[in-house]
Amino acid sequence: MATVHLRIGDLVWGKLGRYPPWPGKIVSPPKDLKKPRGKKCHFVKFFGTEDHAWIKVEQLKPYHAHKEEMIKINKGKRFQQAVDAVEDFLKKLKGKEQNSEGKGDSKGKKTPKKPLKILDEDDEDLSALRDPSEKPASSMEPISKRLKIIEEDTASTSIQAADSTAINGSVTPTDKRIGFLGLGLMGSGIVSNLLKMGHVVTVWNRTAEKCDLFIQEGARLGRTPAEVASMCDITFSCVSDPKAARDLVLGPSGVLQGIRPGKCYVEMSTVDPETITELSQVITSRGGRFLEAPVAGSQQLSNDGMLVILAAGDRTVYEDCSSCFQAMGKTSFFLGEAGNAARMMLILNMVQGSFMATIAEGLTLAQATGQSQQTFLDILCQGQMASTFVDQKCQNILQGNFKPDYYLKHIQKDLRLAISMGDMANHPTPMAAAANEVYKRAKALDQSDNDISAVYRAYIH
Repeated sequence: MATVHLRIGDLVWGKLGRYPPWPGKIVSPPKDLKKPRGKKCHFVKFFGTEDHAWIKVEQLKPYHAHKEEMIKINKGKRFQQAVDAVEDFLKKLKGKEQNSEGKGDSKGKKTPKKPLKILDEDDEDLSALRDPSEKPASSMEPISKRLKIIEEDTASTSIQAADSTAINGSVTPTDKRIGFLGLGLMGSGIVSNLLKMGHVVTVWNRTAEKCDLFIQEGARLGRTPAEVASMCDITFSCVSDPKAARDLVLGPSGVLQGIRPGKCYVEMSTVDPETITELSQVITSRGGRFLEAPVAGSQQLSNDGMLVILAAGDRTVYEDCSSCFQAMGKTSFFLGEAGNAARMMLILNMVQGSFMATIAEGLTLAQATGQSQQTFLDILCQGQMASTFVDQKCQNILQGNFKPDYYLKHIQKDLRLAISMGDMANHPTPMAAAANEVYKRAKALDQSDNDISAVYRAYIH
């Protein structure tokens, strides 16, 4: 196969890791951003986003030659918007070129035609693709200096970080050593993005074989949770439930044995506030610093670096984790004292779980009354409830595809914890209680390890 030579200004399709090819343009990197050693790559600015990254030459294809191929294999609203942005960009360039050709000198001679130049990132035509109301930010500016503080009437403070995706080359990795415990559906994507953004990561998982892929990608291996905590400055954990979270800290060779003064522990699992309080107390009793940071999202969003991170606890740990949160998520919020993030996450998952059960109920009722399920979905996706979540989950149901993106057993666990939280606050949760019964029915039908959309099967058995 002939070698394709690319240079600055060329439009390309760039592929990074597990992500689909995306339209972009080769640009000059910032002066303070070094090229990865030993790798032949180009610095690419991606259309339809504020993202840019070093991409290996073998992961780049010329835009025009592969346009039809990429459009056929890639779908989605954001992808189409990115392609539209490229086409609009090219139209503007063509119009500018034609205008310049039409202008002659004082003697009526036309200006000689110059080679088509695809403008650099800072040129006028590309800047026109951005939202005019958006102020440009330094691509290398730390996230801690790009935070929007929102004061609420409750006197609590939430902090929303600037959007960032896993292909955001502007992430400057912290020089702190990062540990990560738990390589499940969510943890795997998080660790992959941490590594891609240049973080030094030591991993551990109960099933050791899951670590192999990440070792190949540059991670280090920790033999026990205690060893990881003792080796690293900041240790994250992401496991399935409160019991697993407690065992990881308090069990044999657990995190607590590796905690020393100044060490940071970040609990990313979705658990109840009481578990968070207990873990916070035992970590700080050893001189450690504690932050809870559960994530809202799915396996796909984890892979894409588009999680929403809810943090609470030690504010200085939150700031120390800024580059990590940029690599793994699009937005992060700081919600105050430890326990607040757990409460907020349980409420969010309670709503999501109840909503998914209602959507499944609607699909089965449509079928039972002789209505087309596909037409029901088409109508739904044209109305006010239209969302990527609704479209993807319903399409999966209609195709019989229940490959887990978020385990059904986990959403049922979150519903149960949310109902318990409502009991403690003496607040009714009748909708969540009804949805919980449907998920329990689905679990009884062996749907625990399927996606949450498999709650549909509780209605048809």
